[in-house]
Amino acid sequence: MKKVIFDCDNTMGVCEKDVDDGLALLYLLGRADVSLLGVTTTFGNSSIDVVQANTMAMFEELSLAQEIPLAKGAGAGEDRRSEASKFLLESAKRSPGEISLLATGSLTNLYGAYLLDNDFFSYLKEIVIMGGVKEPLIINQREMNELNFSVDAAAAYNVLKHGKNITVITGHICLQALFGKETYSKLMKSPSNPVFKYIQEKTLPWFNFIGPAFGVEGFYNWDVVAAVYLTNPEIFKDSFEYICSEPEELTRGYLNPCCSSDGYSLNIPTDIVEKERFDELVFSAWENAF
Repeated sequence: MKKVIFDCDNTMGVCEKDVDDGLALLYLLGRADVSLLGVTTTFGNSSIDVVQANTMAMFEELSLAQEIPLAKGAGAGEDRRSEASKFLLESAKRSPGEISLLATGSLTNLYGAYLLDNDFFSYLKEIVIMGGVKEPLIINQREMNELNFSVDAAAAYNVLKHGKNITVITGHICLQALFGKETYSKLMKSPSNPVFKYIQEKTLPWFNFIGPAFGVEGFYNWDVVAAVYLTNPEIFKDSFEYICSEPEELTRGYLNPCCSSDGYSLNIPTDIVEKERFDELVFSAWENAF
């Protein structure tokens, strides 16, 4: 059983905001081999107040409020010591070497926990992060700006530099996980399944909004890719390398490789090598989310 804490900027269901954090949460809930120890919120997709309120509403809708702790995180890069950062530190110290941390928003809460105790990262088993780019992220000749690292570049720098056993799922590999028209039809074909119906209601407005904006039929399932890596790393192609990005470069989310060990070592997977298996894992977990 994998012990997981999910740090996210969940806006699934908020008008014209991304849905991927909520879909990643449903994935984790549907995995029998995952023990979700808590959810912490952070800013990124929207303000911390919007993210917290939206996640609290989702907890109520899914009857999670009495089962899984939910801790509110920082609202800005200057406000790093939060309920969430304290929760992360206390949880990691209580179960040293056992907790996998999935982070899909700004890395402010993680840096906050490190500021509280510089040994924080050594208490964790691993960290899987969705964020960063190694080159411009182009979709149909239109560049998409990086979000998760850039909104708090100092936090991103310190987490990447001081963290241990870090895997970074960049925007590039997530382009291999388009939640397209054909994939979406699987939800439509199962109207009696309560989870699929819930996902339809929460994501259809985003599906109709973001696809035309980038000239694609669907949306990219950014955070779900990171969640699947956490549970099934064997279906990805790993790539370990040294990165030398300073905070200034991370304001644009850029991960710049080094030729020497002067940088910090990260695993930056390059491919989903079993895409059909990826889709099977996602739908199977969603089906069993509640």
